[in-house]
Amino acid sequence: MSSRLPSWFRVAAAMFAVGWGANQFAAMLLVYRGEDDFSSEAVTGLFGAYALGLIPALLIVGPISDRVGRRRVMRPVLVLSIVATVILIAGGHSLAVLLIGRLLAGVASGAAFAPGSAWIKELSADRPSGTGARRAALALSAGFGSGPLVAGIFAEWLPAPTVLPYVPHLVLMVFVVAIAWSAPEPVAAPPDRDRHGREVWNVVRSRPFLLGILLTAPWVFGAASTSFATIPGFVTISHAPVAVTGALCGLTLWTGVLVQPFGKRLGDARLIIAAGLLAAVAGLLAGVVVAHSDQALLLPFVAVLLGTGYGLVLVGGLTTIEQIAHRDDLATLNAVFYSLTYLGFAAPLLSTLALRTLSPTGLMSVGAVVALLTIPLVLASRVTRTA
Repeated sequence: MSSRLPSWFRVAAAMFAVGWGANQFAAMLLVYRGEDDFSSEAVTGLFGAYALGLIPALLIVGPISDRVGRRRVMRPVLVLSIVATVILIAGGHSLAVLLIGRLLAGVASGAAFAPGSAWIKELSADRPSGTGARRAALALSAGFGSGPLVAGIFAEWLPAPTVLPYVPHLVLMVFVVAIAWSAPEPVAAPPDRDRHGREVWNVVRSRPFLLGILLTAPWVFGAASTSFATIPGFVTISHAPVAVTGALCGLTLWTGVLVQPFGKRLGDARLIIAAGLLAAVAGLLAGVVVAHSDQALLLPFVAVLLGTGYGLVLVGGLTTIEQIAHRDDLATLNAVFYSLTYLGFAAPLLSTLALRTLSPTGLMSVGAVVALLTIPLVLASRVTRTA
């Protein structure tokens, strides 16, 4: 059966499932505050700790997959994603065990996303430029959005709210392992390591990378996490707060999925990123209105705007990397890009600290100004296509 599925889809399914497992925790923030009386800072720290496992794994495993192949890396990653979820189930009342589970989920994600994105690009070589980047971004975003949406529903209305929300991911992984385990891998010549190091260094100090990637990549998950982990805290959600939190997370990230095909019509990666930053500015300004008016009904509007920013900056960044990277360097540079995007997961924790001195409206206004000032720098970058 799996052999009948498109090769790229089998890899995309693996990225979808790992993304589901990585972000299902987002819907559980209120659960752990209520069930186990964990402090807001502790739970927010658990949410951000994921990046501590993810970023090193990205930077280490991405280059390894350029040398040994994508499949040899992805197989153990699928197993690790399952292990991380099992630990989250077992550690429902222990902050230390939950931390281990979050760190392992981060390692699994970091080890999957850069090689997986490169693998999908290689399996999409017969399609127009940018197709692989968009397929990878769609798979990743869909997984990120679906995990918390389902977990929030389970945690709100089913018993055992620290256990049952994680079960759908385990069921999903059974099917994904079956279709992705033997996904085909294009045969490539071993990379020239000396050339590899020189080319990667040349790319990361190039104008397109510095202006189009370095300054904007943190806005990918910075915008998304602000939507579902920061701005909802400015108002009181009186009905089904756990399900609402999961729904806001799902709405944010699924908006990111749905807008990515529209980003394709802009063509130029710089325009895609600039449009995403404009959407983020609008979302942050809408957050100012939410904080000032205490209107929870505006939260879906904020989620759509910030989700649009998330999706467009993500696909614009992946398209830029695809255009400026040599094939043998693709996973390595995807790893660098994803590492920068995941710095955005620190946004909720930084916001919590900043709110000690700034008002919510002041915090959102500062963020909007920073994003707005970044747009001219992005438009000033210039992408030079490589082999």
